[in-house]
Amino acid sequence: MTPFAGLDVAVVGLGKAGLPAARRLREWGAAVTCWDDGAAARAQAASMGFTIRDPSERFEYDALLLSPGIPHLLPKAHPAAAAARAAGRPILADVEFLHRAVRAAGSRARFVGITGTNGKSTTTALLAHLLAAAGTPVQAGGNLGPAALDMPILGDDGVYVLEMSSYMLERIEQLRFNCAAMLNLTPDHLDRHGDMAGYRAAKARIFAMQTADDVAVLGMDDVPTASLRDGLAAHVVPVSGKTAQVGGIHAEGTLLRDEWGVLADLSACPSLPGEHNAQNAAAAAAMALALGIPRAALAEGLRTYPGLPHRQEVVGLLRGVRFINDSKATNADSAARALASYPRCIWIAGGTGKDGGIAPLAPFFPRVAEAFLIGRDAAEFGETLSAHGVPHRLCGTLADAVPAAAEAAFAGAADIVLLSPAAASWDQFSGFDARGDAFRDLVRNLDGGHA
Repeated sequence: MTPFAGLDVAVVGLGKAGLPAARRLREWGAAVTCWDDGAAARAQAASMGFTIRDPSERFEYDALLLSPGIPHLLPKAHPAAAAARAAGRPILADVEFLHRAVRAAGSRARFVGITGTNGKSTTTALLAHLLAAAGTPVQAGGNLGPAALDMPILGDDGVYVLEMSSYMLERIEQLRFNCAAMLNLTPDHLDRHGDMAGYRAAKARIFAMQTADDVAVLGMDDVPTASLRDGLAAHVVPVSGKTAQVGGIHAEGTLLRDEWGVLADLSACPSLPGEHNAQNAAAAAAMALALGIPRAALAEGLRTYPGLPHRQEVVGLLRGVRFINDSKATNADSAARALASYPRCIWIAGGTGKDGGIAPLAPFFPRVAEAFLIGRDAAEFGETLSAHGVPHRLCGTLADAVPAAAEAAFAGAADIVLLSPAAASWDQFSGFDARGDAFRDLVRNLDGGHA
């Protein structure tokens, strides 16, 4: 299959998604020129037979596939992006090329896009689990897991479930989602999008190519998302983790319901704790139903969902204390969702804080028996906690915080030790996943590795 025969594409950024994209585009007939600002990445691509050339010197290609993490406008456009715009050529994401290839192959496989500031990875993985459990051919990836152009072409009965970041959404052109979900919107990536209005507009592009034949799932638990409802062409299904929704799905206590009755009891779903996960489950259920999954299959699918690493992942149970790895919580809004899930906890937090630090979490401070603070901004977090009378210790490192937090929990302070840092990890780790892995290992080493 050569859907891109005759197409000349420059691929800039040869990391997790870029190099697989270059390989697949070449397999599908495109002429591919590669570039990366790092010499090692360029050398790797050259060893694979790719032409290496900086497209900013003279842009003479049909399109630019630019790695999502590289800006094309703000805060400063990459030179290759500036050259492509000056030449009037599109700057595209890899998911755009996947969609075009699937349609060029004659496949009517459906595309699902899931976005939001928080919860999109869980909802993507959960929907893929529901589809697979029901026997539907499914590929899940995008911003989560496999790069889009690492996925195979599915047949007419297949479904692509794609986590879509704002960085990816601002670079789609023709991609139409049969089902699209916006879970929530809180300020994030404002340096990339200019302001909250720019961020919201980038996210809303997930609905841009939809028609009345499509489904748009909207989270109703925040105003910026709910306010999108009136402008959408697709059939809107509202979802909520706490409030009844006409024509939608919501949680009533632990029961997930729609207008026809109970879909599932979330108390039987251990990987979906908290109100935020109730909304994630509602969104996944709404899309599963729209894709033809039998209503009766939802409860078992939700119950058997294994969860994702670093997202309220139970990594140990020792002396009646549960140790929860929520390292993915790199901002206060994410940490709020975890803190709201437990009435009392020992909290491990800190790292490289975001604007506002942990001040927005004050409503949840009464749930914190004691906090153990790590990383660059531990002292700043400690000042905020002191102002609210929350007991805390400055531990510096995770290696010091975990055993200290465990001893406090074993002494009866709380039966939950929660790592939900409300901060980025770059000061001490290579990423939130490395931080979470370290937490998991430290917990396993408690009491001689019997956690």
